[in-house]
Amino acid sequence: MGSMYKYVRNFWRDRNSEEFKELMKSRLIQWRKQPTVVRVERPTRIDRARSLGYKAKQGFVVVRVKIRRGSRRKSRPNRGRRPKRMGTTRITAGKSLRWMAEERVARKYTNLEVLNSYWVGQDGRHKWFEIILVDPVHSQIIKDKDINWINRKVHRRRVFRGLTSAGKKSRGLRGRGYGHEKARPSVRAHRGRIK
Repeated sequence: MGSMYKYVRNFWRDRNSEEFKELMKSRLIQWRKQPTVVRVERPTRIDRARSLGYKAKQGFVVVRVKIRRGSRRKSRPNRGRRPKRMGTTRITAGKSLRWMAEERVARKYTNLEVLNSYWVGQDGRHKWFEIILVDPVHSQIIKDKDINWINRKVHRRRVFRGLTSAGKKSRGLRGRGYGHEKARPSVRAHRGRIK
């Protein structure tokens, strides 16, 4: 990528700088007032979006989504047991918040496919992600050799099958080789395999 993208990338990497903190504070004040799912005109992090496959052309859509932080909330039982056995703390989901955010957007934009996503901000209560969506039947997408793989039937509703980057990470498919034998073809499918 060009030199301009390098400066943008370095700005987002140094999240402790005064400039970044001031910008984020003003942005979050606006974002909190907005709905959960908001379509945006252009990516907030152009360097990250471009590296994940975004192009400024017809057929690409960018959506910002807000999702609540933290682990699963579970009601406290009203019968007697010691706190350790209550089963109310450390109940974590099998999915990352980024994967959940992708699924929420995919349910709202049913005619589009999720390409990828990236973090854009957080406060004590929420995280914000931007999701890159693609219209698989748009003529500009079909003509583009870099992205027209997404209109094949095998990629339909890919986010719900854990085929996006966030989904593969949650499924434990980042690593390969020694130590990752039980992750493939999937954690559940490996249980019934004949050794």
